[in-house]
Amino acid sequence: QEDSDPAVHESLSIENTLWASTVVASGTVIGVVIYTGKETRSVMNTSNPKNKVGLLDLELNQLTKALFLALVALSVVMVTLQGFVGPWYRNLFRFLLLFSYIIPISLRVNLDMGKAAYGWMIMKDDNIPGTVVRTSTIPEELGRLVYLLTDKTGTLTQNEMIFKRLHLGTVSYGTDTMDEIQSHIINSYSQVHSQSSGNSTSSTPSRKPQSAAPKVRKSVSSRIHEAVKAIALCHNVTPVYESRAGVSGETEYAEVDQDFSDENRTYQASSPDEVALVQWTASVGLTLVSRDLTSVQLKTPGGHILTYYILQIFPFTSESKRMGIIVRDESSGEITFYMKGADVAMSTIVQYNDWLEEECGNMAREGLRTLVVAKKSLTEEQYQDFESRYNQAKLSIHDRNLKVAAVVESLEREMELLCLTGVEDQLQADVRPTLEMLRNAGIKIWMLTGDKLETATCIAKSSHLVSRTQDIHIFRPVATRGEAHLELNAFRRKHDCALVISGDSLEVCLKYYEHEFVELACQCPAVVCCRCSPTQKAHIVKLLQHHTGKRTCAIGDGGNDVSMIQAADCGIGIEGKEGKQASLAADFSITQFKHIGRLLMVHGRNSYKRSAALGQFVMHRGLIISTMQAVFSSVFYFASVPLYQGFLMVGYATIYTMFPVFSLVLDQDVKPEMALLYPELYKDLTKGRSLSFKTFLIWVLISIYQGGILMYGALLLFESEFVHVVAISFTALILTELLMVALTIRTWHWLMVVAEFLSLGCYVASLAFLNEYFAPVPCFPLSGSADVAFITTVTFLWKVSAITVVSCLPLYILKYLKRKFSPPSYSKLTS
Repeated sequence: QEDSDPAVHESLSIENTLWASTVVASGTVIGVVIYTGKETRSVMNTSNPKNKVGLLDLELNQLTKALFLALVALSVVMVTLQGFVGPWYRNLFRFLLLFSYIIPISLRVNLDMGKAAYGWMIMKDDNIPGTVVRTSTIPEELGRLVYLLTDKTGTLTQNEMIFKRLHLGTVSYGTDTMDEIQSHIINSYSQVHSQSSGNSTSSTPSRKPQSAAPKVRKSVSSRIHEAVKAIALCHNVTPVYESRAGVSGETEYAEVDQDFSDENRTYQASSPDEVALVQWTASVGLTLVSRDLTSVQLKTPGGHILTYYILQIFPFTSESKRMGIIVRDESSGEITFYMKGADVAMSTIVQYNDWLEEECGNMAREGLRTLVVAKKSLTEEQYQDFESRYNQAKLSIHDRNLKVAAVVESLEREMELLCLTGVEDQLQADVRPTLEMLRNAGIKIWMLTGDKLETATCIAKSSHLVSRTQDIHIFRPVATRGEAHLELNAFRRKHDCALVISGDSLEVCLKYYEHEFVELACQCPAVVCCRCSPTQKAHIVKLLQHHTGKRTCAIGDGGNDVSMIQAADCGIGIEGKEGKQASLAADFSITQFKHIGRLLMVHGRNSYKRSAALGQFVMHRGLIISTMQAVFSSVFYFASVPLYQGFLMVGYATIYTMFPVFSLVLDQDVKPEMALLYPELYKDLTKGRSLSFKTFLIWVLISIYQGGILMYGALLLFESEFVHVVAISFTALILTELLMVALTIRTWHWLMVVAEFLSLGCYVASLAFLNEYFAPVPCFPLSGSADVAFITTVTFLWKVSAITVVSCLPLYILKYLKRKFSPPSYSKLTS
């Protein structure tokens, strides 16, 4: 600047801030650090995510602790029976080492490999394309969920808005009467242009000037004209034109030609509601064709371009719930202040009327999102006075936001109400059947949304979250402890009804009557919380976990759902219009809400059932060999001598039994189609019966029975060939383990058959190669190794077969009888 130039004062705001990666073409830039570190909004909005541990892992931890105690107890018993002779504590440690197979060390490895396999299966499922598993620790949680907390916009709905209703107070237009609006707009603009061509001074529609006779009722046509013009001007939408191929190298004519071609235009805005409104004004004849920082251009039905200069713009904020814009008409010089916003904010700003509140309620009950549009004409003097006060407020250093808001509020008085708009956000595909399926599966669904109470209630009904026949208890707004107490008592008297409550009332109830409220809400088949903040959503998740102890799942699509997703035991993100924040923060990412049905009913079920079977088998594998060791030691005067040499023990848990046991991750009790057809099957899973102390004790008894039979059988049948006891008992053990897997499998897969025969083949081959390991036990070093000649004799084969049959057949008979007289629910469907 020259020294003589007057100083220019400019306030620092979003408008004149350069963001990262901006290229400065001219001028100078001053660097200012505004907010950093913990003060940035993104950091203030985030919470530290917890490490999620599945319920199955916690249950297995408990069982492992029980097994450790069993190991110590067994060793103490052995030393006691030995009579504490000699260095008994040394023997105690030897027994601890001998029986250490009771502790399922390989369980963790098997389970983690299994979980990786489930994740791979989920991502490879063609019925739910685009699903991403972002965690490898909790796929079986999907089979244990009791509460599902879901967002509304973008999760249950598509976040694609369609303009449905325009209400002018005396007359209402719906989708079937939009052509009337179009004809009114065409008429009013053709009048304007015929007038302006005949008389260049006037360019407003033919109606009496407001100043002359403010009380004269305007015609419907002029009111439609004003309303549509206001909707077309009051927004933050920018039309964008894709550069067409072949045009880039040409001159400006091509560019002008390109600018206003309708097929090439797309609209960009911060919210889909805005785009829907602008697309609707284009459909009735008033098209937004260009916009920059200072002007907006509209195209009339006759093809004329109207230019409006933007003097001020007041963006939408979550506090003000409204946005405004002041524009000057280029042709007439008129200055107009347009404003649109939520009915709660606008009802006090517009002039008195008797229809706004009622119509807002009616539209909300239809599930429409409502916006109130108003205007105010300003004289040049009024505007200049406002501008000077506004600029002064923007330059203030203390309480700037408050001062700016106060100046803007001075304009927001007695505005002329133009219209009420209703925009519909359509439900996603198959939301109804999916919610119905989840409800039948015994999952309680809570909808947490930031929308109005009426809109949320309407979406809850239309999506069948609340069934048509169900009562709905709408929790009246409460502000004090007394009111909350009265309202809770009223709610307590109702049975089996859905609850609808606003965030503010919820806050009051949780402050004074947390336990009572959660207890009552948990009995409801469905709960809708409206006007919820992101932190409230996360708080509700934690409340449910704390009070019920049941597993919760949160599903959402936007940044405001991240804290809820991270707080839940299982977080699911939907890749929606609002970006990938939720999807990246979640444990599972899906593309549509309907995929959640298959994710839970099929994959959740399989993951839980398979992990439970895998865990029990790995424990059984260790228990059975420890039982054999215990029997062996007992027979030989409680000597702390190992039954099997090193390699056999290593081979037992790996190459001989690993493949068949791990092949249980391919097992399924019912076909996917059945699981989806009968979601009631899912209820059984939430009881956690597949892996409980009861099933664990059954497997312990099976292991003790089988281990005892294998060892005693080998000792009884082979008294004469006692030197071969290792070869005999180990062969019978491997066969028993393979047979047990075969008996447990419910649906065969070709890989399971391969695994069984591969393991058997490996074992038979190792009998020939590793014969020194099948040598007699150290107590009897008299005879040579187990020669191949003995292994191939008929005696060996029939005796081993006899031991194996005795160890497995009674169990098979018991299982058959139980299935016949008390079949599990899934077997009733498969038979």
